[in-house]
Formats: sequence, structure tokens, C-alpha cells
Amino acid sequence: MKSLEKKLLKIFSRLTEIQQQTLLQFAEFLAERGDDTGVAKGKTELPKPVLAKRPTEETVVGAIKRLTSSYPMLEKDKLFNETSILMTKHVMQGHAANLVIDELEILFQRHYEALISDQQQDSEQ
Repeated sequence: MKSLEKKLLKIFSRLTEIQQQTLLQFAEFLAERGDDTGVAKGKTELPKPVLAKRPTEETVVGAIKRLTSSYPMLEKDKLFNETSILMTKHVMQGHAANLVIDELEILFQRHYEALISDQQQDSEQ
């Protein structure tokens, strides 16, 4: 085994399961890119989200962090306004954390589906 492979395996073994899945997705992305010029091999499929298991006792902030890491392909700027509104509902209006987290999960899923739809439309043109 080459020294780079050993180093990668050593680092990989220290990561959490979610981090390992993210690293694997990134490696797959790089492998699909093609040569060093970055020219893709005709495949522009978005990675699927790596959904971390929702803890039984989760805070709204924890949920935002979990969902952000589960959907790394989403632009945070596009989610910021809606995420802030949901956070405000919880903090300022007293909405239950579990209900706000449900809404956050729907929000992230909706943005992911919109991204897929946009990509499909772009590929059809």
C-alpha cells in the first residue's frame, strides 16, 4: 500500500461516520471529474444528502448544524432567511423545538429538490 493510501486510511479511521460519508462523496466527486484540468466526464449528478440521525433531544441550533452538514451542496445564503425565520419562531414566539426542527427538515429537503429540478432543467437545455 502506498504511503498516501496509508495516510488517507489513518485519517479516515479518525473521522465520525458522517464525516467518513462526506469524505467518500467528495472522493467520488473528484473521481468523476476526470483529469487534472477539472473537465467532467459528462456526469453532473448532485450528491445525495447524507442524513445524520436526528437525536431525541436536539436543539434548533443543533438541527441547523446537522442539516447543514447533511446537505453540503446547498447554498447557505439561500437558506439563511427562512432558517432565521424558523429560529425566531422558536426563540421569540415560543414554538416547540421539535416542531421547528420538523419545519427545518422540510425546508432543507425542499431546497435540495429545487436544486435537483434546476439541474435537470439546465441539462435539458
